[in-house]
Amino acid sequence: MTPLVGGMGSVRKLIDDDRIDDARVIDVNGVRLRVAVRVGSSARTPLLLANGIGASLETFKPLIEHLDPDLTVIRFDVPGIGGSPTLPRPYRLPALACTLGRLLDILGYPVVDVLGISWGGALAQQFAFTERRRCRRLVLVATSPGATMVPPQLSVAAKMVTPRRYRDREYMLRIAPDLYGGSVRTDPALLASLMADFARGAQLRGYAYQVLATWGWSSIPFLPLLRQPALVLAGDDDPLVPAANGRILAHLIRRAQLHVYPGGHIELVANPKMLAPRIARFLAEEAQVCRRRT
Repeated sequence: MTPLVGGMGSVRKLIDDDRIDDARVIDVNGVRLRVAVRVGSSARTPLLLANGIGASLETFKPLIEHLDPDLTVIRFDVPGIGGSPTLPRPYRLPALACTLGRLLDILGYPVVDVLGISWGGALAQQFAFTERRRCRRLVLVATSPGATMVPPQLSVAAKMVTPRRYRDREYMLRIAPDLYGGSVRTDPALLASLMADFARGAQLRGYAYQVLATWGWSSIPFLPLLRQPALVLAGDDDPLVPAANGRILAHLIRRAQLHVYPGGHIELVANPKMLAPRIARFLAEEAQVCRRRT
């Protein structure tokens, strides 16, 4: 893959000319990020997707297939995951949020809606605060306020310490029902079909840096300061992030709406047809508001 280093116009032209979901590595002030942009045909606000821990951008494919094809969708691998090279030292969420802001400068998108799942939900919260002028709407899926979260059972949390589940198929299938809950409990084939994309991100040092990025981090102090409309999606059978965390987020974010769905931690990609319409309606509400204002 050839790194793209240069001005906004050259990168945007390459993406617009391709008009396909094509991944490239882009240099963002020395941080090289693998990025994929599906360019839509409408003037709607683009959607930036932030993934869970250890997962590559390919994991979002099932969700994107259920979103409006006219919607521009931006995905990326965090440093040390998937196709993004590992940084020489650990990073923190505020720094990564700033890097995403610079990435959007390069791509030519001044404002985005942001969706984050699990670890990516923490990054999405930080982005909505640090890069508040760039974030119009916020979707938080199966995530928490960080160190102050309602924790999972210790036996569940222990399985998240390393990315072994991404490397060992039999181990993943064995622990998946207790780890992810929801539809994975009754239909392991759902998970098996996603494992190849999960495994792309399984780099040990990159995974460790993701863990360190959220060590001691909490969004509780700044959640009441967020002004963006937010949709909080929480699964009623999520062993990793109990639904109580979604209620905390929705309570603290002033313009939040909570939807507790029947399912587990990775329902967004394991069963996207259930959640994609709810997300689409939320994003469309913003588009309607914008039209009324203009």
